[in-house]
Formats: sequence, structure tokens, C-alpha cells
Amino acid sequence: MPIYEYVCLDCGRKFTLFKLNIVEKDEDRCPYCGSTNIKKLVSRVRFVMSEDERLEKLADPSNWSGLDENDPKSIAKFMKKMGNELGEDLGPEFEEVVDRLEKGENPEDIERSMEGDESAGEGTGDFE
Repeated sequence: MPIYEYVCLDCGRKFTLFKLNIVEKDEDRCPYCGSTNIKKLVSRVRFVMSEDERLEKLADPSNWSGLDENDPKSIAKFMKKMGNELGEDLGPEFEEVVDRLEKGENPEDIERSMEGDESAGEGTGDFE
């Protein structure tokens, strides 16, 4: 089933339309404002991979190039890349750690502060 993404040129919102029959020539409308003044967008392509394929891809040494374990910003960049590869929301704690690393904070200081932070959940606070 083809899926098309559009932007409404009147209200500016993006939306997706599912086309059950691509031969049908219905006039597409914005579901928010009803306008027919819409523009088709180029959609991102996604490939479905099994969990094993994703983990194998993460283990590829080429993904580790440019990682400097002594540079918090490098660690943050690596963590973002791996988080994106997993394709799952890793939660607010993960985002907080990445944000703090991007600001250049020392990983050990972040770990100590997260251990005492009740919002960090029931984990041990270990990032290794």
C-alpha cells in the first residue's frame, strides 16, 4: 500500500496519506484545514531489519571510527548514532546524558549525579 507524505501550502502542516488504489484520481486534501493546495514530499526510505541484523550492524568496527573515549562530545556523538541505529526511544535519561556529554561534562560526574537522581529510574547508573 503506497504511503505519500504531503505539506499543506495553506496551513503549513505535514501529513501522510495512504492510497489504497493508486489508479483512483481523488483530489487529495489537507486533513487539518481541507485545502487542496498541497505539495507531495519526497519521503525517507526505510529498510526493515531484524534485531540480529541491527545488532550485527552495530558491532561493525567501521561504526566506531572517530570515537575518542577521552572526549565527552565524541562519546555523545557515538551514543546518538547508536541510539538511532537501535530505532527505539531510549528515554529521557539517555537524552539527558547525551545532552550533558555534548556540553563537555565529564562522564564520571554525570554518572555520580544520575545515581542520586530519582528520575533516573531503578538502574544502577552505570553507563559502561
